Amino acid sequence: MSTESGVLDAPYDTASRFETGNNTNPEELIGAAHAACYSMALTQLLTREGHQPNSIETDATVELDMDEGPEITRVVLSTRGSVPGIDADEFRTFAEDAEDQCPVSGALDELEIEVEATLQSEPLS
Repeated sequence: MSTESGVLDAPYDTASRFETGNNTNPEELIGAAHAACYSMALTQLLTREGHQPNSIETDATVELDMDEGPEITRVVLSTRGSVPGIDADEFRTFAEDAEDQCPVSGALDELEIEVEATLQSEPLS
């Protein structure tokens, strides 16, 4: 599979989806797109409110339920940020608001999406 921009050129297969494999799969790609989109939305929201982040990193865990056949049922967004001038509660509020502003979250509206937010005191490496 590849993208028009040429940035992505990755092999994929069924083994990587349902067993153990070294290639990618649709759920991994959805997770990567969701994490990137969410990080961008959070960065934009923080910056718009006058809180320029030093760094934002997000991992997305996509849950695939096999009981009724393969079905994506949930995404957990775990985000960590270094943002001067705000506390952990404020960061959590921004993180929750950013999920509503992320276009990929909107596309996945039928899923349960959980946000876990951790404010770091130092920039992430």
